[in-house]
This record gives sequence, structure tokens and C-alpha cells, in this order.
Amino acid sequence: MPRRLSDLVLIALVLAPVPAFAKDKIAPDAFSVSMPMPPAPPPANGSIFQGGYVPLTSGGRAGNIGDIITIQLVERTAATKSNAAGTQRDGSIGLTPPTTGPLSLFNPSDVAAGGGQQFKGKGDASQSNALSGEVSVTVAAVYPNGTMLVKGEKLLTLNRGDERVQISGIVRAIDISPDNRILSTRVANANIRYVGKGEIARASQQGWLQRFFAIISPF
Repeated sequence: MPRRLSDLVLIALVLAPVPAFAKDKIAPDAFSVSMPMPPAPPPANGSIFQGGYVPLTSGGRAGNIGDIITIQLVERTAATKSNAAGTQRDGSIGLTPPTTGPLSLFNPSDVAAGGGQQFKGKGDASQSNALSGEVSVTVAAVYPNGTMLVKGEKLLTLNRGDERVQISGIVRAIDISPDNRILSTRVANANIRYVGKGEIARASQQGWLQRFFAIISPF
């Protein structure tokens, strides 16, 4: 093996990240959900009914820190873009020399010129995404205007890898159905993440050494 090629391989081995098989499990990240604790119940005052005040119009809807809301994932996006352009330009000039005198030596074709220019361009792009399912989240904060910050995640450990769905955002109490469900399209500042680890996800990615040479390749 030439020395220069061996040096490149050595550098790749030193600088390359940890192989995917060494980090199959999903490590906790900055999104990690800290489970909020519900507020402490009020002290007993001798009354038979110790529940807090709940407006009759609210029913059993979530409205306090620690309450559970089920978010129905109905995300679907589609985008298409197409453009086309075409130009064409032609020009010509011709002179007829006199039949007498020194210029009569020139033929009409000797003093004629012409030119043309043409361009055609076209581009198309399309992309679509879809995500469906349900994730139950907890109320992490209640704001004075009635909106609530919700956070939650679902971790599935399968025999071929791990799947994690994370979601956070702000919801309005009026958008919550009586059975404490809300569409993901009603979540403001929604942060939805769907990630997976395992041999299935790893098989659809390039190897770490192949990615390294793809970065430094000038072609």
C-alpha cells in the first residue's frame, strides 16, 4: 500500500466517530422529559369533600400541572416546486458591395454575418412527510392566559432496535376534547422528534469510513 494512502486510512481510523454498533441504545439528550409533580392537595378542613374547585364547564379536562393529555399525531406535509425557463435570440447582418470600383471584388457572402442563441432550463422538486399515532404527555406549566406547556415521550424497545417519539409545545384548554385528546396540529411551537436506533436504522446508513471518504472526496 502506498505511504500516502496508508496515512489517509490511519487518519480516518483516528478521527472517525464511534461505530454505530457501539451505540445502539438511544442516549438521553437535552430533550429528556422531567416528569412534573402535581401540586400537593390542600390540607384537610373537616369537610367531607376535599377536592379542589373545578368549573362545571371544564368537566374532566386537564388543566393542572401533572395532568395527562393525549396528543393525536396527524402530521402530513407536502411540497412541490417546478420552474422552467427558455430564451432564444437570432441576429443577422448583410451588405451588398457595389458592382464597380475596388469593392466589387467582394462577394455579398463575404460581408454577411449572423448569429443565434438559445437556452432551455427546467427544474422540479417534491417532498412529502407523514406521521400518525398517539402520544400521551403531561402538563409541565400553566400560564396566566390559560395556555399550557406539555411535554412527553414514548420509548419502544423492539427486538430489532429502539424507537422514540418526543413532543413538546403549547396547547389551549379550549382545544382539548372532553376525553383529554388534542390534535398535533393544534399544538403551538410544536417540537416533534421521531428517532430510531438498531440494526434496521443502521442498515440504511453509510458506514463511518465511507462517510469519512465522502467528506474529503473532491468529486
